[in-house]
Amino acid sequence: MNTHYHMVPPVRQTADARRITVLAAARSHFANHGYHGASTDAIARDAGISQPYLFRLFGTKKELFIATARGCMGETLAAFREAADGLTGPDALAAIGARYGQLLEDREMLNAQMQMYAAACTDPDIRQTARDGYGALFTYVERVSGASADQVTAFFAQGMLLNVIAALELESAGEKWAARMVDGCLAIKP
Repeated sequence: MNTHYHMVPPVRQTADARRITVLAAARSHFANHGYHGASTDAIARDAGISQPYLFRLFGTKKELFIATARGCMGETLAAFREAADGLTGPDALAAIGARYGQLLEDREMLNAQMQMYAAACTDPDIRQTARDGYGALFTYVERVSGASADQVTAFFAQGMLLNVIAALELESAGEKWAARMVDGCLAIKP
C-alpha cells in the first residue's frame, strides 16, 4: 500500500513579522543574559532563523539590543497611556503607578529594563536610547498629570525604588528592614 503524505508548506513570514519574532526572542535572551552575555546565534535559533538573516534584519547585535530596548520603553509608555486614559492629575499618577506595579510582575520586563540601564553605563548609543525612552515616559507623566517637575521626579524615584524592590524580591525576603522599605515605598502616594 502506497500512502502519500501531503506536507503543508511552511507559511513564510514577512520581514516585519520576522522582526517581531526576533525581538521577542532577543528580549528574553538580553533580559536573562545582558547585552554582552546574550548570544545572537541563540536568539536566531529561538526565532527560527539563521544568524546571517538576523544580521540582515538588524545589522549588528547593538542595533538588535537598541531595538529591544526601544520596544521595552515603548511597551511601558503604552501601558502608561492605557492606564491614564481619560484621567488627569493625581488620578492619572495613581493609575500609572498601579499599572507600573503590574508591569514589574513580569520578571522578563523587569530584567530587560535593568539590563538596558546596565548597558547604558558603558555604551553611549544605548545610553541615548535609554535616555530617549525615559524622557518620553517622564514627559508623558508630567503632561497627563499636570504635576510639577518635583512631583514627577519623586514619582519616578519611587518607581526606580520599586525596580530595586522587585529585582531583589524584597517583598518575600522575610527580612525586617526589607519589609519596612517595601511598606514605606508603597505608602508613598503620588
